[in-house]
Amino acid sequence: MQADQIDTYLFDLGGVLIDWNPRYLFRKIFDTEEEIDFFLENICTSDWNEEQDGGRLIQEGTMSLLLKNPKYAEPIRAFYDRWAEMLGGPIPGTLEQLTTIRKANKHRLFALTNWSAETFPIAQERYEFLTWFEDILVSGVEKLKKPDPAFYQLAIDRFKLNPEKTLFIDDNARNIAAAQKMGFQVHHFTSPENLSAFLAS
Repeated sequence: MQADQIDTYLFDLGGVLIDWNPRYLFRKIFDTEEEIDFFLENICTSDWNEEQDGGRLIQEGTMSLLLKNPKYAEPIRAFYDRWAEMLGGPIPGTLEQLTTIRKANKHRLFALTNWSAETFPIAQERYEFLTWFEDILVSGVEKLKKPDPAFYQLAIDRFKLNPEKTLFIDDNARNIAAAQKMGFQVHHFTSPENLSAFLAS
């Protein structure tokens, strides 16, 4: 990839620019990491959370778990009642890269995120840098989520993107593979240092 081939950056948010981790909350609720592991692997799982990211109402998702796991009622309810406590802040190194890109004023900036429509406003209030993007597609709003090709196509159409000139940055290999199939330039984010080296190269 050559720098002059890229005219647009398309960022994922959680895990790339925003440090989101359920453990920040559940370390206040459970006594051990083993208890947290069991809860996140068997009760409030990633697949369950992704249903809310895909547009299911939080109340509906919460009730579905409460009916099956009444003894975990308190932590299940805490997942969204205390969701803001899962936010650890911006990821400094990536934010520096975004700042540099923005100041150069040579590229368009967009974001494509899997995020509940009901919790995303909390992030918008907390992180001023989210206003730097021309636009952000939120899965919970659109009722589509990565890696569904339709979600990438919506970004292409709405933002008027040329995938071959758009660099998509995401920390999920599954999402990267899907974007690559859609013709995007891609970077699998593993650390701010890795991204910095990639952009410098």
